[in-house]
Amino acid sequence: MSESLRVGLAGLGTVGASVARALAAKADELTAQCGRPIELTAVCARNRDQDRGVDLSQAQWFDDPVALARSNQIDVFVELIGGEDGVALDGVATALEAGRHVVTANKALLAKHGVGLAGRAEKAGVILNFEAAVAGGIPIIKTMRESLSGNAVSRVYGIMNGTANYILTRMERDGISFADCLADAQRLGYAEADPTFDIEGHDTAHKLAILTSLAFGTQIAADDIYMEGISNIALGDIEAARELGYRIKLLGVAQRTPEGIEQRVHPTMVPLGSVIAQVEGVTNAVAVEADIVGTLLMSGPGAGGDATASAVIGDLADIAKSQPGRQQAPALGRPADRLQPYKRARMRAHEGGYFVRMTVHDRPGVFADIARHMADQGISLESIVQHGAAPHPVPMGPDNPYGEDEETPSPKTVILTTHETTERAVRDAIAQIVEDGHLISRPQVIRIERAG
Repeated sequence: MSESLRVGLAGLGTVGASVARALAAKADELTAQCGRPIELTAVCARNRDQDRGVDLSQAQWFDDPVALARSNQIDVFVELIGGEDGVALDGVATALEAGRHVVTANKALLAKHGVGLAGRAEKAGVILNFEAAVAGGIPIIKTMRESLSGNAVSRVYGIMNGTANYILTRMERDGISFADCLADAQRLGYAEADPTFDIEGHDTAHKLAILTSLAFGTQIAADDIYMEGISNIALGDIEAARELGYRIKLLGVAQRTPEGIEQRVHPTMVPLGSVIAQVEGVTNAVAVEADIVGTLLMSGPGAGGDATASAVIGDLADIAKSQPGRQQAPALGRPADRLQPYKRARMRAHEGGYFVRMTVHDRPGVFADIARHMADQGISLESIVQHGAAPHPVPMGPDNPYGEDEETPSPKTVILTTHETTERAVRDAIAQIVEDGHLISRPQVIRIERAG
């Protein structure tokens, strides 16, 4: 039998402990599948005494992840520390320079340093795997990097954050406010004490940036993503979407346009009958549209110790099966020095349908002015609905550009949906409506996405 693949594991939190348990429990099965044992020979964690549900007495302990990465006792450095810089970056860089393979679940690290790290791996002739960095247990990285060779991808999109999807699911299903759903998610451990990274779209943006590079052969451009979170989604928006035949999801979308690559993260209305609309709770889903395969949609657990550990184990198994001295598939689908510079498309050129909610003064001429401004921008309205009360309007104040506070006995909520138009047209029409002084609160604009 071939020699063991010796694994050094940095980080024994939820995911790291799950990886250690899986390697122990599945040792015989992995040996049979890979043709060689995968052995956890070294670990690094702050607390040596914590019970992690697995016997680690045979593993060498390190206090410093960089020392672990440099150790001659390992063949693979598994980084599950987190963070875009610091010891996570130092550990991964050290391992690659020392000729060690690397497996990481760190999307923030890859979004910032992925191209440089991929180049280091290629230069050293080692493997950099990161399936667990995007969509947990869904094998989307391997699919895009290897299985879709020859396909020209036109669009990749999906639900990539379980916390946000859980909140939106509960809001619709149980009629609970955003704040109450967030508190529940924190109680259940789905959301952090500071949930900003998840609910404002940063986590999804990091994952999308990695998928964009794989999809279009460009350098990673995490700073060039248009981003909106879900914290301003009201129950009224959820209910209106359902009445109109849609469901609201936080999507990450990347697509090729004549102007360049468009990357965006924002709340999106998807048709109730679409597959992606059925993805509920903490589940993730990623869709790829390409010229040969058509539309491919993969769904599954996007977070959690076991789901993420499954992806890490899969990456380790790929390394165990690899042939020494044989050229490996580039980490980002093509050699790092052949990745094209990222060319950003203007967000305002985005085309599609739109949902617009406006809380307005109840006075003559408001509807006529709204319709006129929409028509002036060439916007065709699919529907227009009026309600008597505003769904949690954002109060205006001196810093709000949408007018002055004004007492009004009966504000009206106007909900519009448009046929396909452009972001620029919608924004320009709303600016004119604002200038007319009709709005009581900040308007809500949600894109309507063609989705599978």
